[in-house]
Amino acid sequence: MPARANPAVIDAEHARFLQGAVSIIVASRNASNQPELVRAHGCRVSRDRRQLRLFVDAAQAGELLADLHGNGLVAVVFTEPSSHRSLQVKGEGARIVRLRVDEPARVEAYRAAMVGELGRIGISEALTRALLFTGGEEVALQFAPVQAFVQTPGPDAGRPLGANA
Repeated sequence: MPARANPAVIDAEHARFLQGAVSIIVASRNASNQPELVRAHGCRVSRDRRQLRLFVDAAQAGELLADLHGNGLVAVVFTEPSSHRSLQVKGEGARIVRLRVDEPARVEAYRAAMVGELGRIGISEALTRALLFTGGEEVALQFAPVQAFVQTPGPDAGRPLGANA
């Protein structure tokens, strides 16, 4: 009997959120359980919602990439700055891959959307560009999401994603 694929932990509405104008912080840990984190520059959710691709500056993410080579475990927090709505996704099997031909444009669209999102809360375009426009080589981290949680501050923080998240 063939092995069954794990069900998607991300529904269609959450996939739209993850791919929107949200701050994306990616975290890993090394063999000594020391954390490492880096800011991602966009997310792509696979059609079946069983794979996520995050775009990071390879030079800035050096330690995190080394951690992923060692254990493949990743935790990512996606936060909409204007509302503080936040979701956390934990994944496994993370690997580093080259960008697909259409993904540099996706990274640029993400950056432009973040200029608008952060501008709504008073953050200047110059500061946003300094934060997100690194000029380095972008790579993609691809992984399978295995758990997802609400992380918006309040009584539901930590609740696994479900129909009401």
